[in-house]
Amino acid sequence: MPKLKALSIMLLLGIFSSRAFCQQYKNFRVAVYCRAYEVAKMNDTTNYLKPIWDELSRQLKVDKVYLETHRDTHIVDQKTLDIAKKFFKDRGITVAGGITYTISEPNNFETYCYSDPAQRKKVQEIAEYTAKNFDEFILDDFFFTDCKSDQSIKDKGTKSWTEYRLKLMTDAGRELVVGPAKKVNPKVKVIIKYPNWYEHFQGLGFNLDEEPKYFDGIYTGTETRDAVSSDQHLQAYLGYNVFRYYENIKPGGNGGGWVDPGGMRNYDRYAEQLWITAFAKAPEITLFDLRQLIRKTIPTDRSAWQGQQTSFDFDKMMAPVNYNGGTPAAPTTIARAAGYTFETIDKFLGLLGKPIGIKSYRPYNATGEDFLQNFLGQAGIPMDQCPTFPAADSVILLTEEAKFDAQIVDKIKKQLTDGKTVVITSGLLHALQDKGIKDIAEITYTDRKAYVKDFKTRRTGIVSINRPMLIPQIQYLTNDSWEQVSAIDGQMGWPILHEAQYSKGKLNVLVIPENFADLYRLPAEALNRIRATLGAKLNVQLEGPGNISIYIYDNNTCIVESFSDEPAEVNLLTATPYKTLTDLLSNAKLPGTVRKVNGGYGQTASEKNVFPVSLKPHSYRVFKFE
Repeated sequence: MPKLKALSIMLLLGIFSSRAFCQQYKNFRVAVYCRAYEVAKMNDTTNYLKPIWDELSRQLKVDKVYLETHRDTHIVDQKTLDIAKKFFKDRGITVAGGITYTISEPNNFETYCYSDPAQRKKVQEIAEYTAKNFDEFILDDFFFTDCKSDQSIKDKGTKSWTEYRLKLMTDAGRELVVGPAKKVNPKVKVIIKYPNWYEHFQGLGFNLDEEPKYFDGIYTGTETRDAVSSDQHLQAYLGYNVFRYYENIKPGGNGGGWVDPGGMRNYDRYAEQLWITAFAKAPEITLFDLRQLIRKTIPTDRSAWQGQQTSFDFDKMMAPVNYNGGTPAAPTTIARAAGYTFETIDKFLGLLGKPIGIKSYRPYNATGEDFLQNFLGQAGIPMDQCPTFPAADSVILLTEEAKFDAQIVDKIKKQLTDGKTVVITSGLLHALQDKGIKDIAEITYTDRKAYVKDFKTRRTGIVSINRPMLIPQIQYLTNDSWEQVSAIDGQMGWPILHEAQYSKGKLNVLVIPENFADLYRLPAEALNRIRATLGAKLNVQLEGPGNISIYIYDNNTCIVESFSDEPAEVNLLTATPYKTLTDLLSNAKLPGTVRKVNGGYGQTASEKNVFPVSLKPHSYRVFKFE
């Protein structure tokens, strides 16, 4: 018996020893994606895999790896997969598979041609091979088609490319990937990862309406990289908004957020993408990819605003560390930037409730004012984008995308007759002005533009910005509707925020500058009036300049984040019952004052508690209001 007891203890110690490599964070899991090119080298554990993994896992806690079986027609052989799977399982790391359905990434992300019988067969074989090896696998960004072969042109016929590709890829997912995979391995879970360019999905065959219904789960590309240098020009806030949008498409079925360090100017930009993903409450964060995580740290990774104790502190990040139990040593690769970021945010994420915001409706497969919600979110208006009309909400935002709903005008009228507020953008006004919107108020989107740099609200004088912006001119009937925020040029002016009464509700028109990024340059006074209208039913609102976001949670907590290179001063306004604001990182209670806040024209003033907040460059603060 003593020998058996000793043996049992040794076995338990062995199990816990192997799992010591998997030190989970409290509030999320961390995964590393390994491309087929790197997986193919993993048959050499001595000279390649073990040294790389030892160095990476010294700097970063990892729970899971995705081992890719195919990319660019390169398929990892069975022997190598077996070696790689055993290596990670022996270290207590969860192992899943991955597939990238590309013919050649370097050739403008050339995908498979799903009209070609031979290529369809290959797609199916890859899914079956992967299902044989893993009980879970994920499709990287490229399960779409950009093929315009003679055969696909013939098959398309008179349909649009969007119509043709939507059906082609929806059927391909069922018939070539999910169905065959489950036939080989009935336990397998097949996950589709959707990238960040959701506005344009339908044109390449991604179907956000149908695919989430038959894939076991979805995953979110939250990488935004650099808005200036990248071709997509995605705003930083998109990393939060897109995860919440996909979560609203498949509640509870959105497995995580996916970030890569591509195109980053400094470690701060990489860290921002990671913590924004976590702010959206992603249960897992995948780091793409093993090759990029082992890139060496270089001097330019340290940003110009470092040394101010910002949320990402480069100097603290570079402190010696060793998660493998050995002697701590200075970080050497970008993996440590991820590890440091995760340690920092894991301290408070558990204090936050469920994310909430202003509902904004995007019907499936809609386009119009593309990605606008992300610009609004980065202008301090908390977004909660959704694929179904949010009839239950008292205040909603509708952009040009809503024109894809044939009943949208009737739905707007119903909200207004129920005494609710609907804010529509100038783009949606333009799209609907001959489709019934004038039955609510005769407000017209003209073909004229104005070049403006002066602004005023009903409660402030003229406030100027340093250079003009271009806006569409909106025309209306005097005394039928009223300007809440105006743009001025010389002795003439036009609406920026306009309000009309209809039944018991209010229709507001928000005029969007021709360059969406000019929203950040609107004076604080103008932004504050817009935020107050859209956030009227929220318990906390932001005041201050643009390029600052607020993330709100349902347990009276919030995060305020600045994307500016310079320090910023803002106010947090809470509803009357909430008189105390506590900084959850320092436990300090911030002093506040009571202020009478004026509403729009004809509205009575209300009292708010006002708390001044200082923000460091590219930093966030976390608060609870009570």
